[in-house]
Amino acid sequence: MEDTPIFENTESITGTVEKITYRNEANAYTVAVAKCGKEDITIVGAMPFLNEGDTAVFSGSFTYHPTYGRQFGVKTFERKTPQNAAAILKYLSSGAIKGIGPSTATKIVEKFGEDSLDIIQNRPQELTTIKGISLMKALAVAEEYKKQYGVRDIMVMLSKYGVTPDKALNIYRRFGDKSIDIIKSNPYSLCEDGIDFRFEIAEDIAADLDFEHDNELRVSAGLEYVLRKNLANGHTCLPRNKFIEVSCRLLECKESTVEICCDRLVECFRLNCETVGGTEFISIPEYNSAERHIAARLMSVKRYIDTAVTVDGLEIDNVENRLGIKFEELQRQAIFEAFDSGILILTGGPGTGKTTTLNAIIKLFENRDLDIELAAPTGRAAKRMTELTGREAKTIHRLLEVEWGNGDTKQFSRNEKNPLNCEVIIVDEASMIDTLLFDNLLKALRLSCRIILVGDSDQLPSIGAGNVLGDILAADVFPSIRLKKVFRQASKSMIVTNAHAIINNEKASFGGKESDCFFLRRTDKYSTVETILQLVTERLPNAYGVDPLTDVQILCPSRKLDTGTVNLNNLLQEKLNPHKKGEPQLAFKGIYLRIGDKVMQVKNNYDLQYKKDNGEYGNGVFNGDVGYITDIDIRGGILKVRYDDRVATYFSEDLSQLELAYAVTVHKSQGSEYDFVIIPLCEVPTKLRYRNLLYTAVTRAKKMLIAVGNESMWDEMAANDRKTLRYTMLKTYLTQAAQNERY
Repeated sequence: MEDTPIFENTESITGTVEKITYRNEANAYTVAVAKCGKEDITIVGAMPFLNEGDTAVFSGSFTYHPTYGRQFGVKTFERKTPQNAAAILKYLSSGAIKGIGPSTATKIVEKFGEDSLDIIQNRPQELTTIKGISLMKALAVAEEYKKQYGVRDIMVMLSKYGVTPDKALNIYRRFGDKSIDIIKSNPYSLCEDGIDFRFEIAEDIAADLDFEHDNELRVSAGLEYVLRKNLANGHTCLPRNKFIEVSCRLLECKESTVEICCDRLVECFRLNCETVGGTEFISIPEYNSAERHIAARLMSVKRYIDTAVTVDGLEIDNVENRLGIKFEELQRQAIFEAFDSGILILTGGPGTGKTTTLNAIIKLFENRDLDIELAAPTGRAAKRMTELTGREAKTIHRLLEVEWGNGDTKQFSRNEKNPLNCEVIIVDEASMIDTLLFDNLLKALRLSCRIILVGDSDQLPSIGAGNVLGDILAADVFPSIRLKKVFRQASKSMIVTNAHAIINNEKASFGGKESDCFFLRRTDKYSTVETILQLVTERLPNAYGVDPLTDVQILCPSRKLDTGTVNLNNLLQEKLNPHKKGEPQLAFKGIYLRIGDKVMQVKNNYDLQYKKDNGEYGNGVFNGDVGYITDIDIRGGILKVRYDDRVATYFSEDLSQLELAYAVTVHKSQGSEYDFVIIPLCEVPTKLRYRNLLYTAVTRAKKMLIAVGNESMWDEMAANDRKTLRYTMLKTYLTQAAQNERY
């Protein structure tokens, strides 16, 4: 029998909660026993603030669980206020309200009787007449009581729109007791940053509230929604004409109406407008401010750097002798620039000596007892940097000590008021750094700190909004060294050879038996998929003894179609980790998650808790991290995922942040390397047939690369040098700042 519930029918039951068996405070998932007439029924589901003694109407379906038997799966519930003194006493004694235990509950009910709850909600100062209750405690009790009913009222109002308890709690935290009134007066407030409702849901709520189509609140929210939506496409701003055009299509409003509303948002600083080269650009102030700060902060390094810290050619010669190598001219130039300039950008493809150069720079800085920090955008990139340099590298988030601030917003402990102590920071995989992250990193650095950005400018830009590395290089105001020479050992690799062939628009070469780069030609998508399945499950394990889970990674240009990640993940899961009778699995949005599955975190989650193998606890799992499911608790909706040396715990509301990772998109693979990489090159969507994407996929492979499909697709992608278009302002601000310094 499957572990997933079998739905029988939908109905409502009324009962009084006798016992809370399980409560997940993070997502309000609750298992309880309710007395419904003469029958005790187990109820399960997301039921925030439900407590022993509560009487409620529960709506949902009876389900059958193979382990726990018959249960009532609650979709929504409406709690009834206790009506008599005995019911109120039972409710308050259960610990339903923080600050009130059985003893205090008895005193309250003895004094106020059936008016107890009204006193708590509306006249809490009267509680101070009871010994042991201060005014501060009375007000805190009232606030907790109001919060419980406030969240409940929000859920009741928005239940038809699929609002979850955590979403309702977010709304209450933002708007408090006025939440319902605010939603009714402006349902589009739910689209604000931090609540993040989809615009379509706000539209549905507004329609039910008979909101006018041209209402300024609706149009304003639509304009901001378009900008935030385009952050996902990498744009920190949009040309005004394109912005207005897209907004008109979304809102189905007259252009004049949208233009007027846009101007008003700019006037009240909710949007920013900037004119560059005769074109107006509209942006969200947060991103505009970040790009301005990045430009100003980078330019200031020149003024504060310690020019007394230098290096000479003889010292570089000594490093060469110790390492037993000979630097080529550009490598030596990079070493000099690392000392002479406050900022250095070091780029180059595989096999060009970036790591060797970097290690020499680190060694020379160590000789001067300078405090050096190494960082990278992702955990995998940081781990690889550690292996290559022999020094600990941290993720940027860990380096900045990410934590949660008030209102569930992330913040970094390291900032202008609490800067890092390092005198040199070296950041690898710089092409992956987005605007806001780089801005926060710069805020945490002392003005005298040297900055070295290392990366490959031919790779895809960051997943987050912005084009930091590309814009800094394009502005051409700081020293940048691009290493081009492929060293002898690396030149023996066909992976390296073909990576450079892609960039130089040269014909690829696929070798014979001893090669590390192959192309398996297939004429259609069906044979392409079948070949990939055979490679992962049979051919590679049999020929090379590889583990198909840990050593092999499929990189797809797209999520969609037969050769996309969704289909391949489903097929590979059934091949590599089929469901076994009696073993737990969690169903979520059409997929099953099983113990042993390879999964990827697809969203930064700064408060997801993990436990390290050394017993230490921490928080934060980030976009692109790959791990393996180690445990599943169906009843609690909980699973655990191992990421290298730590195990993270996921609750039901976190599952949307996990995807199967037997196959991942090329974009999601940035910053990672894999021993064996397989790339399906059949039916690639036209908009994804470009050079940077193919190059990024190829350069993820360490030991072997296998492309499967149509070889002409490789040639077409290699020939298409169309850069991923991103509207940003950083290059403009850097250029302007450099011009101002010259005058």
